[in-house]
Amino acid sequence: MKIAVIGTGYVGLVSGVCWAELGNDVTCVDKLQSKIDQLNSGEVPIYEPGLEQMMNANRAAGRLRFTSNLAEAVQTAELIVIAVGTPSLPSGEANLAFIRQAAEEIGQGLAGYAIVVTKSTVPVGTNERVAAWIGAHTSQPFDVASVPEFLREGSAVRDTLHPDRIIIGTDSDRAAAALEALHRPLTSQIVRTDIRSAEMIKYASNAFLATKISFINEIANLCEKVGANVEEVASGMGLDQRIGGYFLRAGIGYGGSCFPKDTQALIQIAGDVAYDFKLLKSVVEVNQLQRRSVLDKLAASLGDLNGKTVGLWGLAFKPGTDDVRESPAADIMAALLEAGALLKVYDPIAMANFKRMFYSDAGANEDIIWCEEQWEAVTGSDALCLLTEWDTFVQADLQRIESLLRGSVFIDGRNAFRLEQVAATGLRYFSVGRPVQRDSHSETMA
Repeated sequence: MKIAVIGTGYVGLVSGVCWAELGNDVTCVDKLQSKIDQLNSGEVPIYEPGLEQMMNANRAAGRLRFTSNLAEAVQTAELIVIAVGTPSLPSGEANLAFIRQAAEEIGQGLAGYAIVVTKSTVPVGTNERVAAWIGAHTSQPFDVASVPEFLREGSAVRDTLHPDRIIIGTDSDRAAAALEALHRPLTSQIVRTDIRSAEMIKYASNAFLATKISFINEIANLCEKVGANVEEVASGMGLDQRIGGYFLRAGIGYGGSCFPKDTQALIQIAGDVAYDFKLLKSVVEVNQLQRRSVLDKLAASLGDLNGKTVGLWGLAFKPGTDDVRESPAADIMAALLEAGALLKVYDPIAMANFKRMFYSDAGANEDIIWCEEQWEAVTGSDALCLLTEWDTFVQADLQRIESLLRGSVFIDGRNAFRLEQVAATGLRYFSVGRPVQRDSHSETMA
């Protein structure tokens, strides 16, 4: 199948590369010529394991190309995929400006029948507007469908090639048959729905997962107060088939490009039809408050943070990606700086993105030291905070941490270490939702 993918972010680029891997003829389009030049030189602008090698193999095989010429790509495509960004407006509503622009340009470029698929996360009813925007600029026949994505950054290639399910929302039998044929090599779990239900499935899925995260973090906070172990609680809960064990890992809250944006958008969608989505509002509130747990534990262990040196391990919102959008580390850093702390910061992948997004004038900020390697962030610090559970941190020698710290406080915001590992050290160890080790110096704090 000849496919044009509009947008080369996480969704568009990964989808396009994977469709090429399946033997399709794929052209990826982006307005940013600098990004197209980078891709044509064989470089991937995002960090995603396995993506660059697969991309270049398919470029060499002639199945994958990159261009900024949308009209040319659309004219020869049987399937046109919209995968542009839908960032949040100040109201929380999704910004559809890029969707509309893409739709209008598709209409101007159509040279015959094509199926237009929206893969971007969009509010319910958007695909009907997409059809109108396209139809205003063409007399050519076309069908519109919604095929939401469910990939996770850090495992996006695997998630695309081995999906749990494929949702196809369309009223057209012709479009449904073509889309089922395209995705059949990936999974037999293909579900056809109406377009509005497909749009809602994406938001409902992300909102439910965000709810699980906030719920287990609330349970973790309660566990700290009553002396229970949240990991054992989550394990026991997860064995119930009605609940399942995924997304029951306590920590400092969710971040990234999807959960924060999609929960806010769903709250706004509900508000637009005069429905007060109280549960989801609480999920968002709990997530924001959870980031304060690191600060509360630092203050309880160090007292006044003014003049204290705090080492931070991790800036990406999760391991396996350089994405720092809505990263808990950003809020934690801002609060520590406001409290007067000196920060020594390290992330193995996301440093450049983090500085670009949050500290463009970082060179002039004397209260932040951007470390060259992870142990520099530990050396001489009064406390160390683990905010992203990269393997290089999880595998770190606890005795070395203890010897390099000026103080002894270690805040493990991701429960990366087992309590028995810490028991043999003199670290004052604070994790999330786990009880005091009576035979050691480690502890948790309410």
